[in-house]
Amino acid sequence: MNQNGACIVQRDFTVLLETDHPGFEYARDCLGRFAELVKSPAGFHTYRITPLSLWNAAAGGSRPEDILGMLRNMSRWELPQSLELEIGEHMSRYGLLRLGRAPEEHDRLLLSSSSARPGLLLKLLGDKKRAFQLRFTEDSSDSLTFPAKWRGAMKQELIRMGYPVLDQAGYHPGQALPLQLAFSSGAGGFMLRPYQQAAVEAFTGSEGEGGGGSGVIVLPCGAGKTIVGLAAMERLQCETLILTSNVTSVRQWIHEIGAKTTLPRESVGEYTGLHKQITPVTVSTYQILTHRDRAGNDFKHMRLFGERDWGLIIYDEVHLLPAPVFRATAEIQATRRLGLTATLVREDGCEQDVFSLIGPKRYELPWKALEEQGFIAEVECSEVRIPLPDSLKDSYLEAASREKHRIAAENPRKLEVIRRLLARHEGSGILIIGQYLEQLRLIAEELGVPLIAGNTPQEERVQLFDQFRQGEIPVLVVSKVANFAVDLPDASVAIQISGSFGSRQEEAQRLGRILRPKADGRTAHFYTIVSEATSEQDFARKRQLFLIEQGYQYGIVLEQEGTGDDRVSVSPFRRTSVHA
Repeated sequence: MNQNGACIVQRDFTVLLETDHPGFEYARDCLGRFAELVKSPAGFHTYRITPLSLWNAAAGGSRPEDILGMLRNMSRWELPQSLELEIGEHMSRYGLLRLGRAPEEHDRLLLSSSSARPGLLLKLLGDKKRAFQLRFTEDSSDSLTFPAKWRGAMKQELIRMGYPVLDQAGYHPGQALPLQLAFSSGAGGFMLRPYQQAAVEAFTGSEGEGGGGSGVIVLPCGAGKTIVGLAAMERLQCETLILTSNVTSVRQWIHEIGAKTTLPRESVGEYTGLHKQITPVTVSTYQILTHRDRAGNDFKHMRLFGERDWGLIIYDEVHLLPAPVFRATAEIQATRRLGLTATLVREDGCEQDVFSLIGPKRYELPWKALEEQGFIAEVECSEVRIPLPDSLKDSYLEAASREKHRIAAENPRKLEVIRRLLARHEGSGILIIGQYLEQLRLIAEELGVPLIAGNTPQEERVQLFDQFRQGEIPVLVVSKVANFAVDLPDASVAIQISGSFGSRQEEAQRLGRILRPKADGRTAHFYTIVSEATSEQDFARKRQLFLIEQGYQYGIVLEQEGTGDDRVSVSPFRRTSVHA
């Protein structure tokens, strides 16, 4: 028993972490390696240890005794014996099944299990012989062969059974493509940061030991994930397909490749709705790959996966990967795959598919660690709570749950709060981010500032973003199109006025818009304006989970009640709490 421990570890795989405990930060950093934050009320944060979180830890080199040692050091009481046994059992499953090439059969793969679990494969797959065209080898129940085309589907099937496969079948090299990074101190030159170099090493790794060639790199927005992708391309020297979230991001990748590598411009192509260029390095979007003329038709652009002999596919914003691209990825497991993301959280619960088809988490660096090293900006997060006007309270109470959220999100009192925040941060690059187009249009008109939404033509978006970067436009109103992969280094204030319900993923991405270090070293500010005592406040608490897990704190700012004419008070904000 350790009565000074910061955590209470429970037999149901949940861990309660006391937020006011002196060991809070140490325990939070430890838990982040093998557990997921699920609730963050004042007093105690709740984490859950899952099989997937343990498998990712195992893929990163952690052993059961490492995790149990950390839990014992942090736990207030002795660990439940059943929990110790189950952690050992789950982690032992990673690497228990290994996939390699079948001897003398180039079109078949060999799946084998550890001698410690005799008969495991027969138990798991005995009834799937026909589906996967299985052949148990030499009457052995501990190894079998199957057609190479089923590589991805087999890995998906086994992870759903609770047995992740260590894939050592290797990768084809792809068409060679010589390129170098433009290391220099001159214009456009750069040097890899230590963590970027470590991320590339973790990805390329030692393929013979299952440690490289596929997997996910998790780094904050603004930490240079694109640079990691370019460095992986240089290391592998092969033709590359890059998939990302939108056309703006496509153009940014193409610009970075031109500025930071020796590749000639004609070797880099854009494959979008506007251009269909297929070149040694091709950059495309998930949207174009999943476009079809009508429901039920084929995804005609999915053939891009086979248009050239790609040696590497980079999935930018891999947490956004749509289901059809997962299916295509299952069929190209012999190609190296690199996922880049700021968060492995997926709103559809498909994290296991990322693990099995893209690969396990190869490298992650906590956001606060990069902030402390000066690689991303220091950020102050505030949740500004304002009351609903009396005129909307009855409508809110009578509305269905989805409509309740919209009424609260479109609270007209938010406009006055926005005006005061703009005055407070005058001279800064400010983004006003929201979900509902009518709300955004009204605010843009009232403030006399530009709006970028889904229907804004691409060229106009590019022009507005460029003017914002150059300081010609100090304030932009943006819809969810700016959630992902938009490089705005001069943005230092984000004001979030509405969002996609309780999306942790969206919260992380929106904060990422202001994380680039500022030239003058200023602190960035992330404000979320919510209607107090409504469902919007509950959703805000869920949205904040990921960032709280990363070490951020949200100040709770309570608005003063309005004056006699029911206007929002213009008195200063009051910071009343530092935990969500």
